[in-house]
Amino acid sequence: MKKDVASNHSNPLHLLSLDAFQVLTQQQMRRRGRGILAALGSAFFLGMTPIFGKQAILMGMSPLAVAAVRTSLAALLVFLVVLIFSRQSLYIYPAGLLGCTIAGWINGIGSLFYYSALGRVEASIGHLLYSLYPLFLMLWLFLDGQTPSRLTILRISLAIPGVYLLTQANQGKADWIGIVEMLIAAGFYALHLPINQRVLFDMPAPTVTFYTLLAMSSVVLPFYLLTNRHVGQPDNLQAWQPLLGLTLVTFLARLMLFIGVKHLGGMQTALLGLGEIIVVVTFSYLWIGEQLNWLQWSGACLLIASMLLFGLDRPPAGTSHRSLWLGWLKPPMSP
Repeated sequence: MKKDVASNHSNPLHLLSLDAFQVLTQQQMRRRGRGILAALGSAFFLGMTPIFGKQAILMGMSPLAVAAVRTSLAALLVFLVVLIFSRQSLYIYPAGLLGCTIAGWINGIGSLFYYSALGRVEASIGHLLYSLYPLFLMLWLFLDGQTPSRLTILRISLAIPGVYLLTQANQGKADWIGIVEMLIAAGFYALHLPINQRVLFDMPAPTVTFYTLLAMSSVVLPFYLLTNRHVGQPDNLQAWQPLLGLTLVTFLARLMLFIGVKHLGGMQTALLGLGEIIVVVTFSYLWIGEQLNWLQWSGACLLIASMLLFGLDRPPAGTSHRSLWLGWLKPPMSP
């Protein structure tokens, strides 16, 4: 026995396999570290999105114009950066282009609902509702045949009264159209995440970022132009300052989001992305002067508790389900 152990330690193939395992582990840790930093960066920039968007709307820019201009300019910015620094990232295979197009169309429709809602509700309240997208992600998985866990049911039972309390404005009148629009936007955003995660299995993040934004532009820009008959225009050039800021944070948030999804997966990226709530509430108070009353703070706490439980929520161990409509999103050789 001792002889066998000694021979194992002296075996060069055994030592090589240990070294290869250590190198692989270090690479995985570095990838995870990059993914965590990217997800946190994405959370910060996504948190600035409603602040700049609300400022542009308050200065006279219509919500549809905000959605159209920021998406188109962000796509153009990504194209210029990729063209200058990584031209090979413009290549995409047909199936990947199809996946980015579907994800972009879905998210483009969601962004129309998002900015329409942002014109009706406060930025902090709207984005707190929008941050429920991890719950919608679980809903899509449930509709695909995955049985929800008891923790998922608990999270939903916390989220529903949280949404109700969050809608209790000081004047006692809630804009339910804006609230419903923001929840629809959250549902569309959650749906596009697993689609992009599938494409990121084969393609780099800048490629997916560009073609997804391009597909989003193909939805929001024509919709804005077709409905641009009676929408208001900004009375001064100052409205373009927050709009350009919105374009920049959209570009950075999208790029970092897809880097995080590529290295961590959609679920973990969505969990770390909940840090955007802190950014939104802080800057909406400092820059726009929005404040929550005690009922809304109670609802916000319930929502945050529900979303923090997202990190503990896992499918039941040892169970499998037959995919109903999301099976095509599983990468090759996926367990």
